[in-house]
Amino acid sequence: MGDFCARAEDRDHAALVKFAAQGDEDAWQLLVDRFAPLVWAVARSHGLDHANAADVHQTTWLRLVENLDRLREPAAVAGWLVRTARHESLRVRRYTSRERPTDEHDDNERVAEDETPEGALLLDEERRAVYEAYRRLNEQCQRILRVTAMAPPTSYEEVAAELGIPRGSVGPTRGRCLRHLRRLLEGEGNDD
Repeated sequence: MGDFCARAEDRDHAALVKFAAQGDEDAWQLLVDRFAPLVWAVARSHGLDHANAADVHQTTWLRLVENLDRLREPAAVAGWLVRTARHESLRVRRYTSRERPTDEHDDNERVAEDETPEGALLLDEERRAVYEAYRRLNEQCQRILRVTAMAPPTSYEEVAAELGIPRGSVGPTRGRCLRHLRRLLEGEGNDD
């Protein structure tokens, strides 16, 4: 292993970027491990199917490799990845929308509710409410929900290994955390 991995938890994002730009494979792998779920989430939030989201994911990481040594603010690599994944997702959506077969006789094609400005605003408000409720959960619940919500789907064995908990407790713990999140969203929960 490279000299970076010895103190990986002590490194910040700027240091990860710096070491990765210098060719440290361990630093690069830590960047990918840390931010891959974020890149997937951005791609999937744009309504892309699994194959197109995978393309966006791969292209985003390729763009980072190409620009690693040119990032103006290496500490803001998360924001850079989000912007790049968003740009790539929009590009893929535009491209794939041109490929869809259309029925020339259907003049009354309906616009999906979340594609209208009002629908987008409501969706944004809902996401913000879920995020605020999520932030009020305890750290264990945040971790288990974050790991189990990753795309591609993570097996309970992988979740248990990642969180250091028995495999049999993943489902029940996740269920309790989701119930608590639901109570917070309904205004019935407290911050415990």
